[in-house]
Amino acid sequence: MSYLEAILQGILQGLTEFLPVSSSGHLSLFQHFTGNSGETGIFFSLMLHLGTLVAVFIAFRHTIWQLILEFFSMIWDILRGKFKWKERTEYRNMLVMLMISCLPLVLVFVFKDFVEGFSTDDDILCEGIFFLVTAAMLFIGDHVGKRVKGSGEITSKDALTVGIFQAFATLPGISRSGSTISGGMISGFKRDTAVQYSFILGIPVILASSLMELMNATPADFSTGIGPVLVGTIVAAVIGLLAIKLVRYISNKDKFGIFVWYTAILGIVVCGIGIFEHIVGMNIVAYLAR
Repeated sequence: MSYLEAILQGILQGLTEFLPVSSSGHLSLFQHFTGNSGETGIFFSLMLHLGTLVAVFIAFRHTIWQLILEFFSMIWDILRGKFKWKERTEYRNMLVMLMISCLPLVLVFVFKDFVEGFSTDDDILCEGIFFLVTAAMLFIGDHVGKRVKGSGEITSKDALTVGIFQAFATLPGISRSGSTISGGMISGFKRDTAVQYSFILGIPVILASSLMELMNATPADFSTGIGPVLVGTIVAAVIGLLAIKLVRYISNKDKFGIFVWYTAILGIVVCGIGIFEHIVGMNIVAYLAR
């Protein structure tokens, strides 16, 4: 792998991991139109994910540190029999709610083969429909609810709502960050609280998916040179941090409609191409190349 390829993939990873436009959907389109699997060595992929995790830890370092301290404090209180739910702090409430939001992901493992079927087929019509679903969720999240809840006011119902939205984001074309941010705003989260909750919730998701990739790794997956790996990781971290700041800025400025329009237009175009391919019975690239 060249350094240029590493930089480009680091940029792609940093942007699509956090912008609410669906990284899996864009990867699926890339594979469909180029015939390229888009796969790299698992070690390189893991390091790119590590770069985006570094971005999250830097952007929300104060909140994450407080959550870590609160975790050990809560365990200590439980062991001493002094745990009182009604007397929980803002960070303890957020910590428990994040745990609850992860529960619906169990359904993803149950229907893993069904979900993967959408990613491996050669029909992009589904991706187009899911892009439109993302646009609809972003629109609803941006226009529904009073958005007054901070992290200390999040309820179990709110956490489950966000978790269910996240579970649907395993489908290509449905953005994880977009769905969870929308789920939070629909539940009444303040805009910045919804963004912060979404990105911190992504930490266990990224770690779990990376661990699953590592378990399926072979020696050949670790063949990428250390130089390109380090460059790609640093680029992913820097671009990821900028993407997080961009999403927070756009959300606070009430300009989320930018992502609504983008995913809606993309969804319409992809659906149109998908329908055309069904009519002619072949990939549009192959059809135009005849």
